[in-house]
Amino acid sequence: MKLGLFDINHGPRSDPEALVVAAVAAENAGFESVWAGEHVVLPDPQTPASPMSPQFPALDLLIALTWAGAATSRVRLGTGIVILPQRNPVVLAKQIASIDVLSRGRFEFGIGVGYLEPEFRAIGANLEQRGPVTDEFLEAMQSLWYDEHPAYQGQFVAFSGVDAYPRPVQQPIPIVVGGHSKPAYRRAVTRGHGWYGFGLDPAATGHQLAGLKAAAQVVQRPTELGELEISVTPPSKPLTTADVAAYAELGVHRLIVRSLPDADGVTRAIDAATSAVNAALG
Repeated sequence: MKLGLFDINHGPRSDPEALVVAAVAAENAGFESVWAGEHVVLPDPQTPASPMSPQFPALDLLIALTWAGAATSRVRLGTGIVILPQRNPVVLAKQIASIDVLSRGRFEFGIGVGYLEPEFRAIGANLEQRGPVTDEFLEAMQSLWYDEHPAYQGQFVAFSGVDAYPRPVQQPIPIVVGGHSKPAYRRAVTRGHGWYGFGLDPAATGHQLAGLKAAAQVVQRPTELGELEISVTPPSKPLTTADVAAYAELGVHRLIVRSLPDADGVTRAIDAATSAVNAALG
């Protein structure tokens, strides 16, 4: 089972030295990946739907992952997730291609549609049609990454007669679809190399995987995508051997653990996850 470390850009890791320490610690421990989350702005005062205080420090995830990538050589760099309809897809395609080149092909593109109305409003993004916007933006970005002559004509994005180099090292960039809704399941099946569930214990994970299985019976998965890789971030507590065994039984491929909320939280989370995986799976 692969192990990843979440929160690489949040809270204490918004300090540049602490971010590097966490990324290097994960790599040295044999973790496969580090992951960063995204909220550009947060409602003030905090609303029930908002996951964090508006004063909680959160670095831009692409910049944070670039910083982590410069300090490491092996660990993969994942967005968990980019709120895609809040981004300019042409600019984002350039940023991601650049990170993939600079990291020598270590980028994992986790995407989601978002949900915080105040954030969408502040950015000027389309909340009501965020699902179709996400699909178009992804298609447009893939044209810029892979097509000999990139062009796209959609309702929300259109371009032709342009090109952008360097292209990503990875062909293709791995797409990881986040979300716990029926549209997210369908998007994962039809467009994703993987699916990402956040804050899920084994029971909740089983429920979400049932949703993915149901979606796969309704929409067709392109053969070139291969098997859908399942990534899960467990609840914020030290990972146990029983937890790992339960996730493995469900078919989870990657556990992306959160650092714990204390001074040595990164080290404790890494040590607990490594010990639990070794004990459960050998």
